[in-house]
Amino acid sequence: MSESYDAIVVGSGPNGLAAAVTLARAGLSVALYERHTSLGGAASTAEITLPGFRHDLGSAVHPLALESWFFREFGLDKRVPFVVPEVSFAHPLDGARAGLAYRDLDRTAEALGRDGAAYARILRPLVSHLRGVADFTGNALLRVPGDPLAAFLFGIRSLEQGGPWWNARFRDEVAPSMLTGVSAHSILAQPSLAAGGAGLVLATYAHGRGWPIPVGGSQSIADAMVADLRAHGGVVHTGVDIADLRQLPAARAVLLDITPRALVGLVGDRMPAPYRHALERFRYGGGVAKIDFALSDPVPWADPDVSRSGTVHVGGTRAEIAAAENAVVRGELPDAPYVLVSQPTLFDTTRAPAGRHVLWAYTHVPAGSPADREEAVVAQIERFAPGFRDTILATSSRTSVDIAAWNPNFPGGDISAGAPSLTQLISRPVPRPDPWRTPVPGIYLCSSSTSPGPGVHGLAGWQAALSALRHEFGTRLRPGLAPRDDQVVTTAR
Repeated sequence: MSESYDAIVVGSGPNGLAAAVTLARAGLSVALYERHTSLGGAASTAEITLPGFRHDLGSAVHPLALESWFFREFGLDKRVPFVVPEVSFAHPLDGARAGLAYRDLDRTAEALGRDGAAYARILRPLVSHLRGVADFTGNALLRVPGDPLAAFLFGIRSLEQGGPWWNARFRDEVAPSMLTGVSAHSILAQPSLAAGGAGLVLATYAHGRGWPIPVGGSQSIADAMVADLRAHGGVVHTGVDIADLRQLPAARAVLLDITPRALVGLVGDRMPAPYRHALERFRYGGGVAKIDFALSDPVPWADPDVSRSGTVHVGGTRAEIAAAENAVVRGELPDAPYVLVSQPTLFDTTRAPAGRHVLWAYTHVPAGSPADREEAVVAQIERFAPGFRDTILATSSRTSVDIAAWNPNFPGGDISAGAPSLTQLISRPVPRPDPWRTPVPGIYLCSSSTSPGPGVHGLAGWQAALSALRHEFGTRLRPGLAPRDDQVVTTAR
């Protein structure tokens, strides 16, 4: 190829787009390459059941959209219309009961009765230090935290909720079940330190800012980033599968939104042996099986208040969820799985024909499992929403094998792109203050396999781009990312 660029980004997931936007905003010539004909990776939306029903193919609800350091600077909430439900997440239990995580922590605690004060004591200090928690957990953990008190408070509470004493504060079922429902997002053993920390981060966002839902689907987030990249001169190539870096034009920096396994495949012969061996030791975690539903009516939850939430954690009590998640860790398929559910059309009517609904659901499975979990998921939702089966118009079911084929960054269906265990949050993918820069000159890794880990936050791509600016282009200036007046759409509501 005769053309050349200052920087090239491979992969158009949220991190790849964040890297490309940051470099283009710095005044560099940037080219983005994507293997699919569409852009967005885990932040994409498409019709996969019936005409007019738009389903999020990856992430659906975005707890980090309002508190990610990158998205704050990018002004995402001014570029994309968001709805922030009054109830961040709901947790149904048998007997038509449910725990409701209101954005208002005091209201949540009041509804929890005798466990309300204990629940509030865990979360109030973290919510009070929301920005510090967000910045600490959104960076390489080997760096000195900007808010040491927030880091200390977070660490102490993670130790409590990640150990065998996790029930010590509680007397009833609802509050601990709610905390396990958010911890189970991590696809880790329950209890464990990393799972407890993940749950506390999500719960802190739930009560600090809420869990936003982008109007039009997650594709809206990717589209806003692509639009900004193009507005600043970025060139986008789709339908190009990069199997060899020699396919790319010349560039001073190449940023790869791929896994360590894929990085070894692309440039392993150019890596120092210790670095290559470290990447080869990087472990991938459990997978997901995903089911999308086109519905005739809203989900008929036994407790109608569950419909006030955009996210529902289905699986029963803390003990039941722990049993299901620990079975997955052992390589087994639980009979009564934990199911993460999103019901966006209760808040965003653009996703389905008038009066109809979409429902997004996934459950955890051992990595690479070929099992179709549609029936298990339907049965578990039906347990807490009798009559749910009667609302189903069509489904699209994907196994963990299907997920991995759709997105190679999810090997074995691992949507975290690497197990988010404590050791791999510190060493992601290597234990360095700048884990995005590889020892191969000009090559950077910017996927969720790097710090700070999984989630739609753009932070790995942003940090990789800032590292490339320092080391390849000699500048420590952080480019401005704020939207122009003509890019402002609305604010979160």
